[in-house]
Amino acid sequence: MGFKSLLAYKKGFSLAMEIFHLTKNFPKSEMFGLSSQIVRSSRSVCSNITEGYRKRQYEKHFKSKMSDADSENSETQLWLEFALACNYVSTEEFQDLMNKSQEVGKLINYMMNNPDKFGL
Repeated sequence: MGFKSLLAYKKGFSLAMEIFHLTKNFPKSEMFGLSSQIVRSSRSVCSNITEGYRKRQYEKHFKSKMSDADSENSETQLWLEFALACNYVSTEEFQDLMNKSQEVGKLINYMMNNPDKFGL
């Protein structure tokens, strides 16, 4: 099983792409601010899942990377809060993205709490 088959990776990647496309509608003045930050943090979720999975034979490293992925996911939620407060996303878009992010968080936490199920 490769990292691309992990449900947390798949859902995290999908969310990151959805956020990327959404930020194209943000004001140009946010290009190096909110847009950049939310895209970076959402992509970093998948990056950390990938890195952790590739080094899964080292339990502490695996858990550390899953913790990093969880932190990046939480950061993405913060940026979504800012996007809502700035009226860059509707309440419906915000809630949909937050629900997806929370689901990714649950999957990451499952991986962190059950490393033996991921080839350790």
